[in-house]
Amino acid sequence: MVFNGFTEQDFKVFQTQGLEQRMDQIIEVIRPKLEALGNKYADELTGLTGEEMHYHVAKHARRTVNPPNDTWVAFAPSKRGYKMLPHFQIGLFETHVFVWFALIYEAPMKDLYGKAFLKNVKKIKKEIPDDYVWSEDHTKPESYQHRDVKKNKLEEMATRLSTVKKAELLCGIRVSKNEAVSMSENDWFHRIDETFKTLLPLYHLKNNL
Repeated sequence: MVFNGFTEQDFKVFQTQGLEQRMDQIIEVIRPKLEALGNKYADELTGLTGEEMHYHVAKHARRTVNPPNDTWVAFAPSKRGYKMLPHFQIGLFETHVFVWFALIYEAPMKDLYGKAFLKNVKKIKKEIPDDYVWSEDHTKPESYQHRDVKKNKLEEMATRLSTVKKAELLCGIRVSKNEAVSMSENDWFHRIDETFKTLLPLYHLKNNL
């Protein structure tokens, strides 16, 4: 499968009722695109990070009743998984595509990462572009625009990451469905490349733990 952009059909998958039926649609319609992006960006992120990166397409294996509201491919320096590590993601909800740096609640170094983030808040506030967004929960589509996030909010997110078991931290871009379906394959590659390069300092904060 070659990735050639996202279509209306990709987003309509999340209107399919029932866990089994929606999973069938995710596997048939979206997963081949995530696999193609995984193949491409595992190599590119290996070059960017200096670590051997592996891709993991979401399997949603823990779900038994509720169908997933989003799906993604994640990149981390482990063949075994990504949830325990700082990682990158490309995925979509019904309303938008996201490209993230992510540290989710399973990661055991959240406490230390939060402290490193706190020490670098001023630099992070300055270097992240205004149109990027922040999230504190990877399961929800809501996010905060960086231009609207004050330094004290970033400090609050960092402290929460260190002290609250379920806390998470994600930063990246959000591309609305309407914009996403109008973008070509090359548009996407340019946008994703640029985003991962911009997020690299957040990923490399783990080296200071």
